[in-house]
Amino acid sequence: MRRLRVIAALLTAFASAQTDSSGVAPTRLVGAYPAFLARLDGQTLVWKDGTRTPLDAGHVFTSPADRLNRPDLRELLRQPYPACTPLHAPAYAEDPGRARPAAFFGKMYGGSPAGVRANLVPVKWFGETLLFSRVNGAADALRAVEQDLAAQPTLKQYLTPSAGTYLWRVVAGSTRQSAHSWGIAIDINTRVSDHWQWSGYREFQPGIVYRNRVPQAIVWAFERRGFVWGGRWYHHDTMHFEYRPELSGC
Repeated sequence: MRRLRVIAALLTAFASAQTDSSGVAPTRLVGAYPAFLARLDGQTLVWKDGTRTPLDAGHVFTSPADRLNRPDLRELLRQPYPACTPLHAPAYAEDPGRARPAAFFGKMYGGSPAGVRANLVPVKWFGETLLFSRVNGAADALRAVEQDLAAQPTLKQYLTPSAGTYLWRVVAGSTRQSAHSWGIAIDINTRVSDHWQWSGYREFQPGIVYRNRVPQAIVWAFERRGFVWGGRWYHHDTMHFEYRPELSGC
């Protein structure tokens, strides 16, 4: 009997570390956010303050839009992010990192404008001063990106002026909280960027034509520091980078 219990425990531990389908291992959440997360207990995330958050909130998703509008942690991890791979046009509904459980990120970065602003610090960005969250090392990661890219001056035209960092808002045309609300996203120069909505497409419309002018060197510099890029999404947003170390990093 004791042997069976040991085998069962090992199988549970193995299963908890595995990916959901072809997604991201849940243990990466704990590794990415050690200041907040203590461990993974089976299929439940345990916070250092004792809060327990199930990976699976019990939702039955009926469409790609449904997955995006009410994601749980399972959905956050479902699509692997292809960090530091050659740039390509994503497949239909391939949006790794676009699903953001607001309660999860709000608990770390702040659940209100005042809560987020208390953690914002200035970051130098090619002659500009931007506000970014210090939580989880996000501001330090952005500073490192600036230092890495400063060695390639021909790329500056894509990076500045920035189109903004912190702004408490929802994603345009939705009720979903934007990553800009938590001070963990930066938009680079819009004059050399592309966005799926600018061509008049509807969300999850088949056949959205992919466009990108941002060089791969910029994308990889961000990804090495734990950022995801909106140009990796079917709903492409090539100006947009957000700090998501549970998904990115090379």
